[in-house]
Amino acid sequence: MKLSQSIPRALLAFVAVCITQILAGILIPMKPVALPHFLQWLLLSNAVTVAALVIVAARTDWRGWRLGIAVAAIPVVIHTLDMLEGIVFLKNSPVDWGRIFVYTLVSSALSVPVWMLLFGRRDKATSGHHPIEVQSPNEWAWKFVVSDLAYLSLYFLAGTIIWPYVKDFYATQYVPSRVTISELQLLIRAPVFILLCLFLARMLRLPRLSGAFAVGAVFTLLSGVAPLLIPNPYFPDIVRWAHFCEVTSSNFVFGAIVAWLWGQREPAPAHVLHTAA
Repeated sequence: MKLSQSIPRALLAFVAVCITQILAGILIPMKPVALPHFLQWLLLSNAVTVAALVIVAARTDWRGWRLGIAVAAIPVVIHTLDMLEGIVFLKNSPVDWGRIFVYTLVSSALSVPVWMLLFGRRDKATSGHHPIEVQSPNEWAWKFVVSDLAYLSLYFLAGTIIWPYVKDFYATQYVPSRVTISELQLLIRAPVFILLCLFLARMLRLPRLSGAFAVGAVFTLLSGVAPLLIPNPYFPDIVRWAHFCEVTSSNFVFGAIVAWLWGQREPAPAHVLHTAA
């Protein structure tokens, strides 16, 4: 899809997503958040989310309800995993995780026809690259293990860097053991995020290197930038911005690693093949 077509549709998607959140709030009433400039930060977060999803929706060759459901499901997966980690780390905070999950699910479900109508009604598939190389089960296995360990390593590395800025806050919280944290990342979050990054790579349909940068950017926009822009009553600002730097940097690197590792190798130029022959 051309840029001239994507921009007006992105603006319509932004307005529609804001409306779906209002409707979801009517159906699933949420506790009001009385924080300075909360609405402005929420709108900015929505704009970042919509911009990232528009990139995916405009690039993919999927159509109709398949496209609508796929695009709307991406934030649900990310928010669900974020809530799971919040349940583990913020046991002392009075957060109604169940209500937040239902609200997220309803608002995303309401956005399905938005994505379908705006981006899923093109007649011809846009040209693109098949991003995932056909691989043997052994290749999939070792690449999955490498990606899984990469996520855990990046998680602890980035967390160690920001620890001086958040240690006072977490002294008032229940912090699980490193074994529990490792199990959560290795067995749940990392595997799901690996599949999500491969899903993004499939939808974006870009060559290996550019696909790695694109997947890393889209993944970190949706999983780091958008959710952590919004102030909340549970994280002091210094903690929120420390986590912002932690998550955005580590998730970008992780998404790029996954997309590059599984990416379709570029064919050798014709003159190189001729010389080798």
